Parts: sequence; structure tokens; C-alpha cells
Amino acid sequence: MAAPGWPRLTAAEAGTATEGNPHYEAEGIKEDRAAVHTYMKAEAGNKYDADFIDAYLDHGPEMLRFMEKETEVKFVRTLYPDYHPEQEGSVQIGRSVTAAAYDGRRLGREFRRLRQPLKTITFMGMMFNSSNNDLKHFFNFTKSPVSAAYVAKRLAVHLTHLARYGRGVQLTSGNALAARLAKSAFDLGIEVVTDAPVAELVRKDGRITGVIATIDGQRRDIQASRGVLLAAGGFARDGKRIAAHYPHLQQGSEHFTPVPEGNTGDGIALGETAGGHMSEGLPNAAAWMPVSKVPFPGGEIAFPHLVDRYKPGFIMVTASGRRFVNESWSYHDVGAAMIAACRGQSKTEAWLIADHRTIRKYGIGYVKPYPMPLGPHLRSGYLKRGRTLEELARQIGVDPAALTDEVKTYNDGARQGEDRQFGRGTSAFNRYLGDANHGPNPNVAPVEQGPFYALRIVMGDLGTFPGLVTDTQARVLDAQGAPIPGLWAAGNDAASIMGGAYPGAGITIGPAMTFGYVAALSMAGRIKSRAARLAAE
Repeated sequence: MAAPGWPRLTAAEAGTATEGNPHYEAEGIKEDRAAVHTYMKAEAGNKYDADFIDAYLDHGPEMLRFMEKETEVKFVRTLYPDYHPEQEGSVQIGRSVTAAAYDGRRLGREFRRLRQPLKTITFMGMMFNSSNNDLKHFFNFTKSPVSAAYVAKRLAVHLTHLARYGRGVQLTSGNALAARLAKSAFDLGIEVVTDAPVAELVRKDGRITGVIATIDGQRRDIQASRGVLLAAGGFARDGKRIAAHYPHLQQGSEHFTPVPEGNTGDGIALGETAGGHMSEGLPNAAAWMPVSKVPFPGGEIAFPHLVDRYKPGFIMVTASGRRFVNESWSYHDVGAAMIAACRGQSKTEAWLIADHRTIRKYGIGYVKPYPMPLGPHLRSGYLKRGRTLEELARQIGVDPAALTDEVKTYNDGARQGEDRQFGRGTSAFNRYLGDANHGPNPNVAPVEQGPFYALRIVMGDLGTFPGLVTDTQARVLDAQGAPIPGLWAAGNDAASIMGGAYPGAGITIGPAMTFGYVAALSMAGRIKSRAARLAAE
């Protein structure tokens, strides 16, 4: 549906392919399309689809330019390398951006409807900027006057906002992106209706023409002359579907997700009622995320281990007491390794282990670094402690001799800055989230100064990969491969174009925004085939 005041693309704008990330092109960093295909072939294996990668490369930069020119959405570049820089076709920098920080007060009265960030990844409700520099100041708070001043200023401003607004207002990452998108819609007079469950799709003359939804307790027929786009976030909270797709659940293990409770597969289910079907055979059903379970008065909340594993002085072991992975791999790769290491066991779990010096410097999970106290986390049982490795092993149910031997093996190399078992710190991606001030290896330090600590890690996710089968215009396809008239899907309601792989930062939200944009062009009848686009150049 056209929105009042929404800018209209010219035919040339809708049909001209663009190359590369515009935030890097100004610095002469241009994307090599062939290299992207090479990298994605290696990452996605037999699920690699050249047509979808071409569509992404055609429309992704176009979407970024459009959003930044015509809406409140703004991006900044990141310094992330590809997650597997050893693969041919990978790059050290240039393929990812993140939403620029945003002041939530710009939403006015609508700010109260914006979902707050996951409690466990904030500090007193304060969000961290998407950069190593921001976190670095917090880690160096007690060591550097510059960092101390930075943290003091950030906290003072945040506490003022808490007192006045009841929440932090300086938004970062996904929260900033959601706020910027919402503000763009509100500025154009678009009504954003929340708490409005959709019961069914409306079909007329063989075409999807709207939905039946419940709004303010009333059942309403909402017409959509152009069609319906399904983008309800996938099925990470659909117990029945994840039981069928997650291998660790099939062997009786637990799963604990930080994904919002509303992601229950409703969009996919609606698509199936219209004749759509789900993709099959992906090597991974979700973007795996190792999490710990943080106790709160109202229940446990997941803490996603995004940063601590990369720092020097941490190792992960299974119930056998043995390491099983390069702890500085991406969360998805560590999760996949954890599932594989625990295959055939009753529990899919691991223990993140560090010594006293390490956790006072970096924290561990929800436990903050010095000078924040350890006592509350020890008393709640979230954090385990032992004066010796043997004592710690007995507390967590791991064989003491095996753990002691494993730590000794690790320490023999770690004292020289080497991980002789898994090569930790040997890739640019490992080092990116390590401690640049720690040498000779930003990811490796021995575990040797007691007391020792352990945190139980279970499997979580950041969203699901299987979804409705679509074409490169984001149209939902029926079992015969034909587009269902009036129905599109994007985000985690559509099958991942990454083929169940996790090649780099932003591989869910990037395609979600790109193919949402593609769906809008398709609805308006203003998208060209790739052959026509190339012929026009």
C-alpha cells in the first residue's frame, strides 16, 4: 500500500544495479561481486543460490541509499571482518554497517511503545554503543583516568534519563534501528498498530487482499490493495516447530532463547494456510547463541555470550572436562560446535571457566568487572567458585582430573600466547573482539590464579533460518514453485538466503531490510529482472 508522502523511485532508480557498501565506497573500498559469490559458495555449500546472492548484491546497497536519503534511518560503518576470514572471497573490512545511535525521545509519546533492550545486556538499563571503544572504556574504568571520566559522564547522563523518563533514551544497535524505522513511519502518517494478532489472511478472486486482525478487542478486516508482507520474526518461540528442527531438543536437552516471546511462527503459519511451504534441509535451523540463565525475581533471563569468550583467560569445556572449540569463534560457530560435542548426551551444555584475575578484569556473563561485587551472583548460584580447579570441578559435576589436565595443556601454550589445540587468536575475526592491549595474543592468557570460576552455558539462538520459500522478489511460492498472488515474506519468516550458514555480521537484518524493500518494489510493479537490469546498464 502506498503511504501518504512516501517518495517515489524513478524507473531508473528501481532498475539500476549498484555495487558495494556505500559507507565504504567513499574511501575507495569497493566490493568484488565475484569474491562475494566465492565466499558464499564456501559458506552455504549445496544451499548456495547465486540468484538470491545477486538479488541481495543488487538491492542491498540500493536499499541503504534509499533509506538514508528518504527516511530517518542512518547507518555507520563497522570494522567487523567476515566471520571466516580464512575462506577465499572473505574480506577484513567493508561488508557490514550498523544503525547510528538514536535519541529515543524523538519518538515523542510513541517512545513508550518501543520494546526495551534485553535486560541482561544492559548496565542499569544503559545500552552500549556498537563499538569496541565504548566497551573498552568500561573495562578500563579503574585503570585509566580517561576511561574513568568517560564512564562517569555516560553514567551521569543515563541516571538523569532514568529519573526523568524511567528508561535509557540513548539507543544503539537494533533498538536504534527500530526507533529510526518507527519515526520514519510516524512522520509519513503511517499508523503502526501493535498488540493486534492476525487470525487469517483474506483471499479474494485467488489473491491475498488483506488480513483479519483483532484490534482493541474488535475483529477487523484490514484491506491491502497491493498485498500482504509476512515479517513476524520466525519461529524461535514456537515449541512444536523448534522441537522438530533443533537437534539438541530431539535428544532431550534444553533450549533457552533470548528472542522476544512473540516470535511464535505466526507469519509462517499464515503463509502455509495460503499454500506456502517451508524450506527444508538447512544444516543449521537457527543462528545458535550460547547463553547463560540469569536469575531474577520474576524468573530467569538469557544472557547471550557475545563478548566475554573472546577475551584472554577464558576457556569452555563440556561435562567431560575437555575443551571442544576455539572460544573466539562466532557465537553461531561456538553453538554449532557445542551441539556437535554434546551429541548423544542427555545435556547440551558447557562451562565457561576463568580465574580470579580474568573475571575481575573482564567480568563473565552477567557478572560485571571490578569493582562490581561477585557475592550476589555466587549466592544465587549463577556463578560457581572453587579455591582450586579440583574443587571447582566437583561443584560443577566435571571430572577433576580431566579438568586439571585440560587446563594444564591449555596453559602450556597460553603462557607463550598460543592456543595449540584450536588456534585461538590466529584469525582477524578472533582478534577483533579480543583485548588489543593484551599481548602477544589478544585472545589467549593462562587460567592459573585461583580462586577459579565457572558459568553454565546452554544453547540459545538469535532467530531461525528455515522459513517460507520465496523467489528473488520476496514472493511466497506454492508447492509447484509459483508465486502466490498478493503474498510476500521477508526477515525470518522467509527462508534464509545464507543457506543455514552464518558468514558475517548482520546476515539476518541485512537480508530482512533488503528483501522487505524488494517486496515493496515488487508490490508496486516496479522491479526488473536481473537480465533486464543488466541490459539497461
